[in-house]
Amino acid sequence: MSDMQRLNIIVASRDGARFYAALETGIAAAALGRPARLFLQGEAAALLRTPVTFAGDSAREAVGQPGLAALIAEAMAMDVDLFVCQSGVALAGMTANDLVPQVRAAGLVSFLADARADDRLLVY
Repeated sequence: MSDMQRLNIIVASRDGARFYAALETGIAAAALGRPARLFLQGEAAALLRTPVTFAGDSAREAVGQPGLAALIAEAMAMDVDLFVCQSGVALAGMTANDLVPQVRAAGLVSFLADARADDRLLVY
């Protein structure tokens, strides 16, 4: 693991644009050598239901940006860790089989317990 401060990002709403921005932030941190982790809390868990889409995909793809599913794949390829709220999965009526592969279920307490004292925390 890098000696740089790790970036912990919590996505607290079911807003595809906010999740997209959080992913971009995590990818940018990873590109700079900073470890990054994202936690989708509560209803935001539904954003990881396969097949992944959001209303902004067409507009982004039209200007050469990746859609949300491709951005998630890019984040994972850059070792950005994705965690999803166990309660949020239940709230969305989903099971682990409905989620993007490689996403790990966790609780907010365990996500924060794994944060180091010098880590950075952002909430989207």
